[in-house]
Amino acid sequence: MLVEGGAGVLAEDAPAKINLHLHVTGRRPDGYHLLDSLVVFAGAADRVTAAPGEGLTLALEGPEAGGLAAEPDNLVLRAARLLAEAAGRDLPGVALRLEKRLPVASGIGGGSADAAAALRLLDRFWGLGLGEARLRELALRLGADVPVCLASRPALMQGIGEVLAPAPALPGFGLVLANPRVAVATPGVFRARQGGFSSPAALPEGWTDAAGLAAGLLALRNDLEPPAITLCPPVAEVLAALRALPGALMARMSGSGATCFALFPDAEAAAQAAGMLPADWWRWGGAAHHG
Repeated sequence: MLVEGGAGVLAEDAPAKINLHLHVTGRRPDGYHLLDSLVVFAGAADRVTAAPGEGLTLALEGPEAGGLAAEPDNLVLRAARLLAEAAGRDLPGVALRLEKRLPVASGIGGGSADAAAALRLLDRFWGLGLGEARLRELALRLGADVPVCLASRPALMQGIGEVLAPAPALPGFGLVLANPRVAVATPGVFRARQGGFSSPAALPEGWTDAAGLAAGLLALRNDLEPPAITLCPPVAEVLAALRALPGALMARMSGSGATCFALFPDAEAAAQAAGMLPADWWRWGGAAHHG
């Protein structure tokens, strides 16, 4: 939690979610796919701010705000309405502000992270004290990625996103994120996927350094990467550019794309490498956020 400006103004960061691997392990009768994924979070983040206001309002700002609209279906507003409904009583008005820094529809959970940040933020702003378990129930109603984003700490994510377990022990490492500024629709990527299902990853208890982590991840994959490249060929260009960066240990697409990441020994190397990527891409380099 961050305290800003005047009295009663609170803010929460909404860190980017990175799928270090993503195996599609099955499909439920209702059509939802079952996943197995090791998730971490980056220092790159949106920010949601709450201040006393009249009713419930949302203002959008930031370099990536053009991809969104402050309409009723916005995930931040949906999270606020859901939380108010769960409280079951009249609540003070709130003026929300979303500073959008992460690209929209990009495979790093930006909207889900924003919704999770809004739940955390308003639970405190309104003094509800619902607790993580109840907030996680509400989070799942907003989207499959929202529960893991609620805690914003490394986790093993399974089911449709609701089955969460602690991640193996992780070393410090750096990340470079890159997006070619092409939005990719998740349903289309799942529809384009071919072949059967994968087994869950057999993960060790942990890794002692970034090189060991990268080696372990190279034995795994993102099952959505091939169909995403078919639908969005620039993903392949981003992956090639990331793998060519000096010091990169491995590269892979996150989520359903089009954002890809490269693993580096440390945050300094990652920050320096990010500046070598094309300036017209969205790019970021720094430390993995361990929550």
